Amino acid sequence: MLLIGVAGTELTAQERAWLQHDAVAGVVLFKRNFASRAQVAELSAAIRTAAPRPQLICVDQEGGRVQRFREGYTALPPLAGFGALYAREPDAALALAREHAWLMASEIRASGVDLSFAPVVDLARGNRAIGDRAFSADPQVVAAFTRTYVAAMHEAGMAATLKHFPGHGTVLEDTHVDTAIDARSLDALLAEDLVPFTAGIAAGADAVMMAHVVYPKIAPEPAGYSPRWIRDILRGELGFRGVVFSDDIGMAASFSAGGVKARVDAHLDAGCDVVLVCHPELVEESLQAVAGRSLNTAALLGLIGRGALGWDGLLADARHPHTQSRLLEQLGKTA
Repeated sequence: MLLIGVAGTELTAQERAWLQHDAVAGVVLFKRNFASRAQVAELSAAIRTAAPRPQLICVDQEGGRVQRFREGYTALPPLAGFGALYAREPDAALALAREHAWLMASEIRASGVDLSFAPVVDLARGNRAIGDRAFSADPQVVAAFTRTYVAAMHEAGMAATLKHFPGHGTVLEDTHVDTAIDARSLDALLAEDLVPFTAGIAAGADAVMMAHVVYPKIAPEPAGYSPRWIRDILRGELGFRGVVFSDDIGMAASFSAGGVKARVDAHLDAGCDVVLVCHPELVEESLQAVAGRSLNTAALLGLIGRGALGWDGLLADARHPHTQSRLLEQLGKTA
């Protein structure tokens, strides 16, 4: 099962052909795919029309610097602001995080997009890629926000995805461009980085996205294609029964598996349900890589939205402007 990236704001003939392939489960959208609210809705509809089966359409709309859709959408504050507020007013911080999650999910659903990969539940401990995307350095604080955020996304009709398992926040390296190695023991991770994931799973999170980080005291390969992490720990010890996404196989830290086919095979063989192929130039080779594989075509059905809410419906909801004003008043407008 592959989630693929497309190049622009409209589908090309080649991309329409890709969507016909049995292995394509959906599309991940990026800034390059965005021009306006109306255009995103049209692109989402075109993706669904082009495919012979239901498609999962996804985006990273976390807020702060990771917000793919901008003009016409709330400029969502980064999660770090909630952690700072929690130190002063914990109840107020959790209430605002609930509003953030509801607003984010509602705006994405109004666009005809099923899923925003959220929340980030990594610890805020200095990782270059995570930075202010994380709530806090304190595992228990992040766990509290995780429970709240998952519940609010569900309230808005969107599945929740915990990322990046088993915790990307403590290593310094950015796995987009570098190898990342976390030398801690499993006991240390269970006491720290895994605490929010455990809380999120208990709260009913629907999916988990893996980290391209190596934890050599637990397994020799990155967690994203580690049977030990996925089958033994996530599925076995933590009892997770939802969907497991790889992170993007175009990221540098995934290259240790080998070429494109080797990366796709490694992630699927280890227990990932879905492999993210976010770079269009890798899609053709990835499709060739899954030839002959049995495909779990039902894995993502539970994540696909119940139909677009529509912007007219959302804007008519008094909660929308009230939530916008509360968030921006309390945490400031972050573009």
